Amino acid sequence: MVLPAVPGAAIRRAGAHPLSFAAPVTSKGEATRAAIFQAALDLFKAQGYEATTMRAIADRAGVSLGSSYHYFPSKEHLILELYRRLHALHREACAPLLARERGFAARLRGVLRAIVMTWEPYHEVAGSLFSTVADPRSPLNPFGAESVALREEVIALYAELLRGSDAKLPADVAAELPRLLWLYQMGVLYFWIMDRSPGRLKTLDLIDETADLLVQLVSLAHLPLLRSSRRRALALVRAIAGDAPDN
Repeated sequence: MVLPAVPGAAIRRAGAHPLSFAAPVTSKGEATRAAIFQAALDLFKAQGYEATTMRAIADRAGVSLGSSYHYFPSKEHLILELYRRLHALHREACAPLLARERGFAARLRGVLRAIVMTWEPYHEVAGSLFSTVADPRSPLNPFGAESVALREEVIALYAELLRGSDAKLPADVAAELPRLLWLYQMGVLYFWIMDRSPGRLKTLDLIDETADLLVQLVSLAHLPLLRSSRRRALALVRAIAGDAPDN
């Protein structure tokens, strides 16, 4: 399956980071870049990320190795391009739901279901990346410094989800919840990578059950009895975030 093209502005919204690069803007350049990107996806799916070389990608795309490095200086750049494109498509898929629905639980379920469906054509590619992504030294690790711009984009999406919802939250909870929802999303995606059920139904069931449970737990944040525990939990979240590689 060919990944739909995403406007350059949408892809670049994630901002600059150490693996950013200037993409060619000519029609011929865009066609070459698209061919290299698609060749990489095909090879990642067929033989795995680690076993795929930049030379093999160049050969499949019908370009020179030097040309492939001109457009994508490393395999990591190719995967970050995939991340950015899928994030742009995910936002696009979520837009109608977020425009019409105010229920916190429904918005959360919809956004999580949308990311699973957006990623579904690349399930095998995601599986081949798992060991690399899990490596804390990898630039593809979602918790690393190289991923900070895109990570903040995803956290901003969850902030938007909360702002437009009917959730009534204490200010301290509202400030930290988008980051916690991003962590929740990461857990769902890791489960999805391992899910071999038909249509990934186990992942969809997990989303439905845990989203409702999470919303119920958040609704308890106003209880005076839990105020002290809430403050301790949020302080722990802030401390962990402050120790992250990008801080």
